[in-house]
Amino acid sequence: MKAARMHKIGDFRTDTLDIPKIQGEQLLMKVGACGICGSDIPRIYELGTSNQKYPLTLGHEFAGEIVAVGDKADSSLIGTKAAVFPLIPCGTCDSCESGDYAKCYNYDYLGSRRDGGFAEYCVIPSKWHLVPSSNPRTSFGAMSMVEPATVAQHAVRKGRVTGGSVVVIFGAGPIGIMAARWCEIFGAFKVILFDVLDEKVKFSQSRGLALTYNVLTEDAVSLVKHHNRGRLADVVIEGTGTGAALNLAIDCIKPNGTVVMLGNPHKDTVLSLKSHSNILRKELEFRGVWNSNYSNNPVNEWLYTMDMLDKGIFQCEDLITHKTDLTGLPELCRQIYKREISICKAVCCNLP
Repeated sequence: MKAARMHKIGDFRTDTLDIPKIQGEQLLMKVGACGICGSDIPRIYELGTSNQKYPLTLGHEFAGEIVAVGDKADSSLIGTKAAVFPLIPCGTCDSCESGDYAKCYNYDYLGSRRDGGFAEYCVIPSKWHLVPSSNPRTSFGAMSMVEPATVAQHAVRKGRVTGGSVVVIFGAGPIGIMAARWCEIFGAFKVILFDVLDEKVKFSQSRGLALTYNVLTEDAVSLVKHHNRGRLADVVIEGTGTGAALNLAIDCIKPNGTVVMLGNPHKDTVLSLKSHSNILRKELEFRGVWNSNYSNNPVNEWLYTMDMLDKGIFQCEDLITHKTDLTGLPELCRQIYKREISICKAVCCNLP
């Protein structure tokens, strides 16, 4: 089989390997599609794998079909089409015991700590990791976006968006657009997006989000008030991690409002004195976001995403702007890193 693997920082290439053997509760998945995450690019060119293990097959946003099972697994799983929850929890820490797997103290992870989905076949530890689709018309491309779509959903839930909410989102990339779509499903009155690139603004508008603006050329606070009867936003989701956006988020939020911190911070993320004062004066609530919830308590967000995809209520496949196969994947990643191309979402596809 083919697999795209890191051999060291900056050395990401497609290799030919034996199809892996499985045992016990393990499942063998024929990967249908695997998305390129924003974290994959710095991992390849700047940071390396999480535990500096090489060679390693990357890719954690993936879906496919089960084609074989281990000797202790249920053979009826063969033929199941599913997305994959890539986190492998330790199962013994306080977070795992409470079902809060994203905060596991000693986790493993498909695609960053052990071999992942940038391959023709991938070993899935057990049935527990499968997020099955019930609709044969749901494509592998759409299913490969369950992971980022669920992160976006989790951010919206953290903001407690409900019927009538006015929401501002900073960052009109795939996560920001999907968060906006979840806001609409959850009943938001209006959703306003901001970005700093005209191409992202235009793309978001072309995907049905008319209230998307370039924050460098528009006054964000004035626009929020214009679209909200003179009032500031109920919820702001800060999805860029930049100091500029975080400070502006505080300007855009109403007293007692909620700021959801979704974007990973940059090295220059600094809170201004004015913003610090406004946090106190407005008595703002800040809520951090780390991944998503895979427990049934209060709701398994992954299963909900797949259900909404299968029903056609939640849409995300139209955000895929670039596709490649495993042979072309390293070059596509290089082009993204060098900013030679502009993407919304790029996906490596093996199956239709």
